[in-house]
This record gives sequence, structure tokens and C-alpha cells, in this order.
Amino acid sequence: MHLQKPVCSRRQLLQRVSLLTAGAAAPGWAQPGKSAASSRSVVVAQVVDFSQAQQDVSKDFLIGSRAAWQDINSRGGIRGRQVQHLAVETDGTPASLRTALDSVKDNPSCMVLSGSVGDQIASQILALSLQGGLNIAHAAPWLQNASLEIDDRTFPIFAARQEQIAFALKTLSVMGLKELGAIYGTAQDHTSYHVELERIAAGMQLRLQSFQGTGDLRLLSQRLTPTTPAVLLFVGGTPELAAFTQGLGKQARQRYIVALADVNLQTLLQMGASRNMPVIATQPVPLVNASLPIVRAYRETLSRLFDEPPTPLSLAGFIAARYTYEVLNDVEGPLTRQSALAAFQRRASLDIGGFRVSFNAQRRSSTYVTQSMMSVDGRLIG
Repeated sequence: MHLQKPVCSRRQLLQRVSLLTAGAAAPGWAQPGKSAASSRSVVVAQVVDFSQAQQDVSKDFLIGSRAAWQDINSRGGIRGRQVQHLAVETDGTPASLRTALDSVKDNPSCMVLSGSVGDQIASQILALSLQGGLNIAHAAPWLQNASLEIDDRTFPIFAARQEQIAFALKTLSVMGLKELGAIYGTAQDHTSYHVELERIAAGMQLRLQSFQGTGDLRLLSQRLTPTTPAVLLFVGGTPELAAFTQGLGKQARQRYIVALADVNLQTLLQMGASRNMPVIATQPVPLVNASLPIVRAYRETLSRLFDEPPTPLSLAGFIAARYTYEVLNDVEGPLTRQSALAAFQRRASLDIGGFRVSFNAQRRSSTYVTQSMMSVDGRLIG
């Protein structure tokens, strides 16, 4: 199915996600009477978490993936077959995810899961796969947890939190960093990530002081004292970080905030974040203004199809789709769910327009990390 989509806004896209999903599912997955063109389509499913905590991450990632698949279809699809990109929306709960995965498993035309987003959904899918509950390749998920075991059906291509944190702290190493503060935006963030962050800090020989948000993060930031570490690692979303900086901006001490890949600096500025302290944001993709071929293709495609600014998260979605396409397009013989899984399991090294995919012994690929900084004068510096 080739969707000739006019330029549309993010809000219009989100309003149409459910319609697009229902429209893709409505034919009943290969019921009699389908047209020849429809029966020859390749279904690629993308599980998307639109819960309140994850929707900012998910919608940008989804936009990038949609742009990539529409561009791929305009160039002939996969081996002459159009790609039916099925966005399967969930609310972040295990029950919602089970329903989503059942619809995928029951669809014989679905060859692969691609670009599951955000991190908690991607982690839940990996857990089910480890238990033997998934019989399909899970390509390029937004899997940020470095502590999880990777099975032979999961193919992460983006650097996890451990690599992101190490990269960001190298920039600050001239400060003789001995301790680090960890700010968790919500109780759920603390529950999900504190064990991993404590392990990472111990491995880097850093003392870690943890602070957990329980409501208005402006109040949390005002409780910090002069003995609180100068470098604060923020674990949470963009709205929580904006509120935290607003409170922190009233303190006299200079601090540095390190935000991980789920934070969008452009949105942070729009939400009124305080500009009194620098914010460093890591991202496991190239800078959106880089000259790499994959970034140029992304920017051209995005400007042609969507009325959206370039962001690292939508670039990640674009790269996830392009990686999935490269592997599926190279399958030898008939394209089936089993032959697709076998192709991914070969874990061949790929160069996707300058973004290198090469798996290690732990079945993880990239340690590619870049960073942007929101300076004290409000500029974004790559």
C-alpha cells in the first residue's frame, strides 16, 4: 500500500493513527476477495506506546518511521512489493501489549516487528521474546536498557543508556568528576531505572546521589543543597525536565544537567525551560544537521511528507525503518516470517548511509552516540 500523503502536522498524524491502524487491520489479514496488489503487500508492524509518559518519544519516532516507509514505497517497496506499515498503538500496560502482539502473531502477512517505541514497551517485548512468546524478528527497537539479555529474535541497533552516559561524562571529565546526582522524573522512572544507573555509576567509580520526583519537579529542584553534585543526570521526559530546570534556575550554584535520549531539546525550549544552566542531551543517532547521506535523506523526506522539524527521535525512527528495509530486501528466496528472521539472525554488518550497524558478542550493535547542548544563552549547539 503506497500512501500518497500530503504535508500534515503532528497533531493531524496522531489523530489519524487509530484510523490508519484500523484501516490496515480491517481486511482481516488475507481474507478471500482481497485484490492482488493488497495480497502482495508486505506488512511491517510497529508497536507504539502512547501512554502519557511515553507519547512525546513515541510520536516523533513514529513520524520518522512513517516517512521512511512512504519513501521506500515510492521507490518500489521491498522487492517490488509495497509495504503496509502497521502502527499498533498501546497504552503501555501489559494487557494492551498482549493484545497488540496477538494481532501481529495472527497476521501471516506480517514479516517483522520494527522500531518498537518507547523503552518500556521495547523491554516488555524483549521479555516476552526471552520467554518464547514471540516467533518474529524484533528489529531496531528503542531499547535503552543496557542490563537486559538480548535473545536471538531481538536486534537492537541504537546505543543504550550506558554508552550514552559514558559519552556525556567524558565531556565533563575535566571537572574531576567524582560524584553524580541522578534525578528521576517520576516514581515509575525510579523503579524502572535506578538499579541500572547504580550499576553504571559503580562501574565508572562514581558516587551516586539519587533524587526522586513525586509531583512538581520545581519543588524537588529547590530542595537541592550546596553539597548536591554539580552534575545531575536526569532520567525522565521533556515536560518533567522543563519543570525541574525552572526550579533549579533559582539556585545560585552552577550545575550541569545530562539528559538522555528521550529528551527533545527543541521542545524543552518551547516549554519554557530555564536557560540559567547548560543541558547536555545525548542521542544514539547522528546530529540532525550532519552531512551523512542518511541524515540528508531523512531531512529531504521529512520536509516533503510532514510539516515537522527534524528531531533526533524521528531520525531514529527513520533509521529503524531503513535498517529493517535493508535486511528484508536482501532475503534470499521467498520472503516469509521465517526467512526474514533468519536474515536478521545473520547479523550482517550494514552501512546505512553512514550509520554503521555491526553487532558484538552480546548481540548489541551500536555504541554510536552524539550530543547536543542547550547553552545558558538558549542556543542549541551540536
